[in-house]
Amino acid sequence: MTTPLGSVEIGPREGRRVTVARTTTETDITVTLGLDGDGHRAIDTGIGFYDHLLGSMAHHGLFDLAVTSDGDLQIDEHHTVEDVALVLGAAFAEALGDRVGITRFGQSSVPMDEAIAHAVVDVGGRPYAVIDLPFRGERVGALPLQLIEHALESFTRTAGVTLHLDGIGRNDHHLAEAAFKALGRALRIACEPDPRRAGVASTKGVLE
Repeated sequence: MTTPLGSVEIGPREGRRVTVARTTTETDITVTLGLDGDGHRAIDTGIGFYDHLLGSMAHHGLFDLAVTSDGDLQIDEHHTVEDVALVLGAAFAEALGDRVGITRFGQSSVPMDEAIAHAVVDVGGRPYAVIDLPFRGERVGALPLQLIEHALESFTRTAGVTLHLDGIGRNDHHLAEAAFKALGRALRIACEPDPRRAGVASTKGVLE
């Protein structure tokens, strides 16, 4: 199937649960995402701290998330981080379907010790990212911190999500983890069905 990500393989939908796979010369990635889960996660990207951040997002968003990735980590982490985010976004868009009857907007603020992060999302199909996470160092574990912003931008592009995410903190691990927890909680709110809404949450009557 052709998507904004290019050619991907999309498995059968089960409610708001879907599997999306993508293979290139750089990475081979499969993501299974269930929006109405309990936070179960099984993530193996080959980059430990990236696994931790994605797991934190899933846990606090109550998404079931499984990720397997075989990437060219012998070169560096860039292709794996970017492509996992792209496939995750595609899975998110596919799981949401026509986005009818959802709340659409969500926001959350999450502290972690001295750090705090604020996430505001619109899952209405308009991809845009404004990220302000002032990290102090270059890496946490095997994850280059400059790739976090790139991953978030990549996710929003294929998910059809507008994301405003900012934070402050002295400890880079704390700041990054707070950011992904806040993102998970904001997405959870935005994806929840709104029992009072029959159609899409737009005065235009369509999401575009």
